[in-house]
Amino acid sequence: METVRIRYTANDDDVRVLIHALEAIEGIEHVEEVADLMPHMDDDDSSSAGLVADGNDGGPDVHDIEVQAPNDEGVRRVHRVAEAAAMDAGAVAEFLDEW
Repeated sequence: METVRIRYTANDDDVRVLIHALEAIEGIEHVEEVADLMPHMDDDDSSSAGLVADGNDGGPDVHDIEVQAPNDEGVRRVHRVAEAAAMDAGAVAEFLDEW
């Protein structure tokens, strides 16, 4: 089983569309949005101090998605589907692990 990690910059609706599309790929058994475990530290004197940080600013959010693919062909399908979904949504799909 291969694990594909995708960092997807999009709004919540577009993330749901991507996840459903990935789940529809033949042979894919597991698709999960994983929690962002990186602490986001803002100093009081930071240039981003006081900016909205709760994701309610109307812009896209970053979502980390893990997909379990059965083999290299499954990984290629995940890449194709994620890239097509990103193009359709005007989103960004970044693959964190190269195979």
